[in-house]
Amino acid sequence: MQLDTLPIVRRKLSDEVTDRLKAMITSGQLRPGEPLPSERELMERYQVGRPTIREALQTLSSLGLIVTVRGERSRVCQVTAQSIIRQMDNTVHLLFAASPASLDHLKEARLFFERGMVREAALRATDAHLDRLRAVVARQRTHLGDTDVFISADTEFHTAIAAISGNPIFESVSGAMLGWLKAYHTDLLVWVSQEARTLDEHEAILHHIERRDADAAEKAMIGHLTRTAALYAVPASA
Repeated sequence: MQLDTLPIVRRKLSDEVTDRLKAMITSGQLRPGEPLPSERELMERYQVGRPTIREALQTLSSLGLIVTVRGERSRVCQVTAQSIIRQMDNTVHLLFAASPASLDHLKEARLFFERGMVREAALRATDAHLDRLRAVVARQRTHLGDTDVFISADTEFHTAIAAISGNPIFESVSGAMLGWLKAYHTDLLVWVSQEARTLDEHEAILHHIERRDADAAEKAMIGHLTRTAALYAVPASA
C-alpha cells in the first residue's frame, strides 16, 4: 500500500480563531449587526495573544464578514452579493497594475455581459423598471456638463438594466465592473465632449427596451459600449 507522503502542516493559531469565529457567523450564532466579543474576551476564550486575535479579525474583515471601527467592537456584516464581489476591488486593481492588458479583457467581459443583460431587460422589464430607467436618463439630460453627476447616472443606467434580471449577483457584477473601469477614465474633458452622444445612445437603448425589441436593444448596447470603450485607458505612465 502506497502511503500519502505529504507533510502535515501546522496551522497558525490565527487561522484556527478565524475558522471558529467564521463558523459562529455562518451558523447564525452571531447575526448581522451584532458585536463580536471584545478582544480581551476572545483572548481568554481561545487562550491566545492579542496579535493572534487581531490577525483573525483582519482576515474576517477582508472577507467582508465583519466591520471594524477604531475604538469599538467589531460587528458582523450583512453578507450580500455586492459585499462579496466588491472584496475583489483591491485585487483587481493590482491585476491591472501588473498587467495593463487586463483592462481590455475587462472591456470585453463587460460587452459580453451587458449584451445579455439588455436582452433580458427588453423581455422582462416592468413599468417600474422602465420608470427607473427613464428617471436616470432624465437626470443625465438635466446634468449635461456636470460630469460627476452624469457619470454617476451612467453607472446607475447600466446597473438598473442588470437589476431587471431579478438576480442580485448580476446587478452586483455590473456595478463592480463599472467601479473597476472608473479608475481608468480618460481626461474628464473627453467625457464632457461625449456626454450628448452617450445620452442619445442611452435613450435609444431605453426605446428598444420599451418596445420589447431584444435584438435592437442588444445591437444598440454593442454600439454604445464599443464606442465608449475608448473612454477608459491605462495612463501612459503605467
